[in-house]
Amino acid sequence: MLDYMQYMTEHKHEQLVLCFDRDTGLRAFIGVHSTTLGPGLGGIRLWQYESSEAAMLDVLRLSEGMTYKAAVAGLALGGGKTVVMADGKEADPRIRAARFQALGRYIDSLNGRYIGAEDVGTKPADMVEIRKVTRHVTGLPVEQGGSGDPSPVTAFGVWRGIQALVEEVFHTDSLKGVRVAIQGLGKVGLGLAEHLMKDGAIVIGTDVFSEKIKAAQAKNVKVVDSDAIYDVDCDIFAPCALGAVLNADTIPRLKCKVVAGAANNQLAEPCHADMLESRGIVYAVDYVINAGGLINVAHEVARPYSAEAAYAKAGNIYHTIKRMLKLAENSHLTTRDAAQQMAMEALQQTVPTP
Repeated sequence: MLDYMQYMTEHKHEQLVLCFDRDTGLRAFIGVHSTTLGPGLGGIRLWQYESSEAAMLDVLRLSEGMTYKAAVAGLALGGGKTVVMADGKEADPRIRAARFQALGRYIDSLNGRYIGAEDVGTKPADMVEIRKVTRHVTGLPVEQGGSGDPSPVTAFGVWRGIQALVEEVFHTDSLKGVRVAIQGLGKVGLGLAEHLMKDGAIVIGTDVFSEKIKAAQAKNVKVVDSDAIYDVDCDIFAPCALGAVLNADTIPRLKCKVVAGAANNQLAEPCHADMLESRGIVYAVDYVINAGGLINVAHEVARPYSAEAAYAKAGNIYHTIKRMLKLAENSHLTTRDAAQQMAMEALQQTVPTP
């Protein structure tokens, strides 16, 4: 059983909020890892967890990752996250709206220490419900002055990061013929696939949802079974679904030179970064390469929102990846340790500007 107080102490978390609303049935956790650089900003994830303990661990891991993501991206934000435990009843629009309003009241009680945003399982309409009771939420629809769905910017940033990796690892500035296996063909994964195929890459993908499979096939993505994605002979493996997919069972199966995807917390354990390196696989640390969505909502927080400015800053992930690779090589570090060093240095510096 998770000793969450010990975990929070070891990982330097600031706050964990347990949310239960009797009237709506809302069960959620809000994690605030760090407000050193600014309010903790992070998505609101709706997912069916096996237990409260699993949900709690997820929010702690995710909120910590958001701290490092914001720091490395040079944003005046800290790390936070929310997970909402799904039970199927949220399929009823009235129950869903009521639960997100209830969550909004919990968010509001934190007085700006945490700012919510869209994430896995949620959408701009859910942020609208939260906005009815608190101003501490982003990812509102464009017609309401928000930045809308952050997925396109996330996909764009990962694509830019992959361009940098191809240059450094494969010593070419062209993606033509590069084989990329994408795990998860949702909004980010499919968006990434489109960028890659426009550059001439060959994309193989998978997803657990049939409608996403069909959408990908309509765009000429070759599809394989979910478990078979680890065995695809490719140049780049791109995890774009949920976390902890890189572990002692899956890493030995990989047939790639690079791991670079949009999912958060891709490593099941820190030691798996060493396992990847021992196999000669370059790991593009998740919170470095997938920061585009955070960058997008950060520009909404700063106001007025500018899509052009958000995309421009997300494009800089190309340079951040190159900086991480150079630090890892020069200091004989894994890319995970190099990224961690970059984050710690940023956390000790003057607060950056968005």
